[in-house]
Amino acid sequence: MHKTHTYCFETGDGKNPLLLGSKGANLCELTQLGINVPPGFIITSEVSHQYFATQSLPENLMDEVIEQITKIERQTGKAFGGDTDPLLVSIRSSAPQLMTGAMETILNLGLNSVTIAGLLEATDDPRFVFDTYRRFIQAFGVMVLGVPEQSFIEQFTFVKSAAGINSDSALTHFQLEEICYRYLNLVHKETGQAFPDHVYQQLEMALIAGYQFWQANFPTAQAPAVNIVTMVFGNLGDDCAIGHCVTRNPQTGEDELYGEYLPNAHAEDVVKGIRTPKQIQDLKHEQPEHYLQLLALRQKLEIYFQEVQSFDFTIERGQLYCLQTRNANLDIAATLKTSVDMVKQGLIKQDQALLRINPESLETLLHPQLLDHQGFLTQGIAASPGAASGQCVFDNDTAIRLSKQGVSVILLREETKPEDIPGFQVSAGILTSRGGKTSHAAVTTRGMGIACVVGAEEFKIDTKSKLAIMGDLRIKEGDSISLDGSTGKIYAGFKATRAPSFSSSLKTLLTWADASASIKVLANADTPETAQLALRYGAQGIGLCRTERMFNVKDRLPLVIEMILASSTKEREDALAKLFPIQRDDFEQMLATLSPHSLTIRLLDPPMHEFLPNEQQILEEIDALSQLFKITQGQRITRETLGHQDAFELAQQSVTESHISSAINKKTLVLAKVRELSEINPMLGHRGVRLGISYPEIYAMQIRSILEASARCLKRRIPVKPEIMVPQVITAQELKIVKLQVSEIQKEVEELYKVKLNFKFGTMIETVRACTRADTLADTAEFFSFGTNDLTQATFSFSREDAENKFLPLYKTTGVLKDDPFESLDVNGVGKLMEMAVSLGRSKRGDLKVGICGEHGGHPLSVNYCHDIGLDYVSCSALRIPIARLAAAQAQLLNPR
Repeated sequence: MHKTHTYCFETGDGKNPLLLGSKGANLCELTQLGINVPPGFIITSEVSHQYFATQSLPENLMDEVIEQITKIERQTGKAFGGDTDPLLVSIRSSAPQLMTGAMETILNLGLNSVTIAGLLEATDDPRFVFDTYRRFIQAFGVMVLGVPEQSFIEQFTFVKSAAGINSDSALTHFQLEEICYRYLNLVHKETGQAFPDHVYQQLEMALIAGYQFWQANFPTAQAPAVNIVTMVFGNLGDDCAIGHCVTRNPQTGEDELYGEYLPNAHAEDVVKGIRTPKQIQDLKHEQPEHYLQLLALRQKLEIYFQEVQSFDFTIERGQLYCLQTRNANLDIAATLKTSVDMVKQGLIKQDQALLRINPESLETLLHPQLLDHQGFLTQGIAASPGAASGQCVFDNDTAIRLSKQGVSVILLREETKPEDIPGFQVSAGILTSRGGKTSHAAVTTRGMGIACVVGAEEFKIDTKSKLAIMGDLRIKEGDSISLDGSTGKIYAGFKATRAPSFSSSLKTLLTWADASASIKVLANADTPETAQLALRYGAQGIGLCRTERMFNVKDRLPLVIEMILASSTKEREDALAKLFPIQRDDFEQMLATLSPHSLTIRLLDPPMHEFLPNEQQILEEIDALSQLFKITQGQRITRETLGHQDAFELAQQSVTESHISSAINKKTLVLAKVRELSEINPMLGHRGVRLGISYPEIYAMQIRSILEASARCLKRRIPVKPEIMVPQVITAQELKIVKLQVSEIQKEVEELYKVKLNFKFGTMIETVRACTRADTLADTAEFFSFGTNDLTQATFSFSREDAENKFLPLYKTTGVLKDDPFESLDVNGVGKLMEMAVSLGRSKRGDLKVGICGEHGGHPLSVNYCHDIGLDYVSCSALRIPIARLAAAQAQLLNPR
């Protein structure tokens, strides 16, 4: 008994897309669910495997195909190749995973000199018949016989021009019949053979061409199945239509049927954007019975698939057919709303709602909004939300080339096709002059998260001349425009954007996420303003407050420089005394803002030279000041004359030579200090705890600031949870030295304020040695916080800036490294060190609090790993907090602690 190569929709396993392809399996599910699907069958992916290996079809395949066609003939009452009411089919490859925009379909297969007569008799509509035939000849000619598509277009255009016709719909059946004959002659001329007339020959040739196309274009993809489906027509009259619907609004998530349809139309007209479709709500008035059937179909699909569905339909002579369905591509805002709504409606559980959202997609939730709405040009159809600005390009190659140069581009096309996808991938936005919300451009960009406006019909987009023309306006390649994919509006020029605020659905979903997660999400924040933002985004505290960021404020930096330039401990202490009240007030405000959450404050970490100008800059300043002595009285002084802003500003004042001399002396002192502090490798040099031990007065000032700020809050009856964290630790002795300093200052502050301070003392784990000696560190430290940025640099022996600019992209493209280790935590290297540190630390201190405060804290895969190895929290930038909160919940749901 030979192996089965085909399955009809009634018997195929809808849960086996590897064998039947994603669409084939889906059609089986729909059929077996009782939904009206055009009859058809699937040739399994095993046939593809055999063809790829042998370049021939299985010996008995066509016998099975004939059997399946015979079944369809019985179901439909039509005959394949028959001279009365002939059966026509479509043929399409179907991958195991949906490949949006990448597939081609041959429609109307089975038309020939015999069936044309039968179709004429059955429909009594010669225009429909010859329109169908010319579409088939062209599709078959291009995809199977290799005739250039442009050759067909030229013949089609010739007939239209000769008749003085602009619109395809104005062609008569006589003109369409002429086009058919021209197409047949073209095929004979191009191939040297007549167009194949035998229907099973057409079918076999289409099969082979499909396998060859797949093998050539997707050699590494999984082998496809092939669907052969009965043709149903939406262009047989006024009781016919074709359309596409989403069971809920894919942009807003509103619980309403959303979509478009075209009465008496061919599906190709919608996909290619040749005709502008009607809104689905119009069907309620034009064909109310079918609208009610669509509502019933919508409900059935959502209940079964437990997901928002995107489905295609055809109405043929009053009969509604569902052609396919798949999980809808939703804007992230719509995904959030539908998740919450479907839980409330009992369609899915909270866990399902949390798991159906990709945490990274939350970055596109708060779509950029245009700040400036000047320069409005026209409005098309809002196809994919978000704002985009960039230079206009008209082809994929230019888009790719400019994007590699860091240029933001907007790809302009009359309509898009699958071959435009490489251009999509590098474009900030897409603009087309044809099409609707279900055109190729709209569907594809929504899935990719790219801003898109389609159907901007006022624009004539000429890709050959690289022009977009609207009346007297000509937009050429390189001109900048801006798109609002949420409204469909198009503006001249480059526009700044802003991010909107949280939606109520996101707030609800993240509340569920927090209740599900076992790992807390904290924030990296250095000012009261960023702390407040973090709290608004749902942070449960601050896991990293970098004290050096507080020094970078313009009015404080001179005090820091004064401290650095100090030539003695006394001078340094005097400078620090000026900084002390500023730091204390900062910490008091931060602690009060965060109450009752914890605030982890990292003592000074970067080397001191980072607060000073670089050597070249100082030399230029000194040179510019020196030039003041040489400027003759009355000469016009310009910035160009002096070469530096500081010198120019000084020259505008009434200054004496002594003023200038004093300024030069100060710059010279700074230059000397810069040279003194210069290090071969500052990242591994005099920084962090090493700096604190070398200059204990620096850490003493910061520790006192933290503890006095805490005491002042307690006096105000504000509960606080400060945590003092020491950076760059390599040995327990370093921690003990700083801890002794903390204990002495603690006693003084408690006595001064008459309060009992409660705080934690801990360390960052950001050196390899700290990981290997974590047990000894845990004798002193009450918490660990992994600084994975520095730990990654140390583990890989990479300088992040150099690596990312020079060789990391090459390492990723050549497969040396799968991911950028500074974006996604390296679980095989850095992760093993983290596991070691957690295990060693908790072996000494069972209640050791452990978290991560590097940039990896907001990366979903990294959050998942931190959950798996037992961390208590992750800390990340405020804007990544929603992502981390959702990722933390998913980690617990997928791998419960």
